[in-house]
Amino acid sequence: MSDFDYDLFVIGGGSGGVRAARVAAATGAKVALAEEYRMGGTCVIRGCVPKKLMVFASEYREVFSDARSYGWDVEDGDFNWPKFSDRLNSELDRLEQVYRTLLGNSDVEIFDTRAKLADAHTVELADGTKKTAKHILVATGGYPARPNLPNAELGITSNDIFKMKQLPKSILIIGGGYIACEFACILNGLGVDVTLYYRGAQILRGFDEEARGLIADMMREKGIDIHVGTNIVEMAAAEDRPEHGGRGAGSDAAMGAPAEDAKGIGETRVSDTAKAAKGPIWVKSTNGKELVFDHVMFATGRDPSTHGLGLEEAGVEIGRRGEIVVDDYSQTKVPSIYAIGDVTKRVELTPVAIREGMAFVETVFKGNPTKVDHELIPSAIFTQPEMGTVGLSEEDARDQEPVEVYCTSFRPMQTAFAGRSDRVLMKLIVSQKTRVVLGCHIVSPHAGEMIQLAGVAIKMGATKEQFDATCAVHPTISEELVTMRDPVRTA
Repeated sequence: MSDFDYDLFVIGGGSGGVRAARVAAATGAKVALAEEYRMGGTCVIRGCVPKKLMVFASEYREVFSDARSYGWDVEDGDFNWPKFSDRLNSELDRLEQVYRTLLGNSDVEIFDTRAKLADAHTVELADGTKKTAKHILVATGGYPARPNLPNAELGITSNDIFKMKQLPKSILIIGGGYIACEFACILNGLGVDVTLYYRGAQILRGFDEEARGLIADMMREKGIDIHVGTNIVEMAAAEDRPEHGGRGAGSDAAMGAPAEDAKGIGETRVSDTAKAAKGPIWVKSTNGKELVFDHVMFATGRDPSTHGLGLEEAGVEIGRRGEIVVDDYSQTKVPSIYAIGDVTKRVELTPVAIREGMAFVETVFKGNPTKVDHELIPSAIFTQPEMGTVGLSEEDARDQEPVEVYCTSFRPMQTAFAGRSDRVLMKLIVSQKTRVVLGCHIVSPHAGEMIQLAGVAIKMGATKEQFDATCAVHPTISEELVTMRDPVRTA
């Protein structure tokens, strides 16, 4: 008989934690899992899933317009946010129940409460109950960061977008990463007047320069007011400042509804809309402008949910960004404690957290030490148009070795016929020495679907000549990946 209550105790019910719990239980291990908010974590409840559904919703405005060019007698109509929101929340409820059912069918014991470490083998629940486990897996994810700025609590974060009672008329988004850009496109597509401030020289830092440049151009063309080299320096409730005649405020505009005042692991991980402004917000920025917006949304990065977990007291090392430091097998300095997913701040993607959870089970419960390969991971940014990317950017590749760049940009058939000026980009980065395709970057409708398949070839080490030997599927956008014969430049 075991000296512990469980073989494994998982803290965090997101995609990675749930997968690890289920797979471990399938080996015959006795497993428990604690989640303080809602099962499914960031991806299912306040991230990938609701965001992608909002992307779908936001695309219909242009679809109606295009349909008329294709002979359909349709009207634009009005977007009904409350109707969509109700359906969205019903879908999230359904998905959460799916997660619970999967855990239950796997005989994983669920604790709907906050949990923290008491020592290397003990977890303490919010009511003071203590549970022991041979192994503890921390999978608490992350939460949206806020700037160190007076009155920052008046703004909202990506967690709060899904809880709005009605859409605002205007919004200022602070940030230039994929979350900021995705929500800028979503809200613009739904009819919100969107302004974006980013302190850097170009949005989507770290991605291929040419690709992110096209996305910035397309966002501006669709009506998003992007200001780079710009940051917020002051903010306050508009009623507390002199009237400055900014854009689109409107005292009757709908503010975010008070959401559940649930706290993350010692942090505001879920939502703090209850503190957000209930009226227009005055903003002063580094470009000298003073404007008023219905909402200010901070999309300035995400921090690991580690505060208040008892990690350091248990001997777990915490990195300078608040992340749990782990080795290649997701093990911390304390042999019985492991961590996976965003809380480790390695690669912050849901499929990566799931793979890390499965590798953890292989290592600990199946006696098959398994590392997660964090190289050549395909990813997508659901802007409009989308961006799909895998491997090295042109800038990173040319710093590594001499390369050839194959690239084409054109107006795709479907939207060109409808009279839109949208452009797409297809780009391959190729090693001059080995001919291996080092990177692929696509800016196009459905780029996420394309990059998944291109990622297989690039992960296998395909060469440019192997791409060229593949017959094109015509007429498609993606055929350009196998028809670009001559490099546009070398670097």
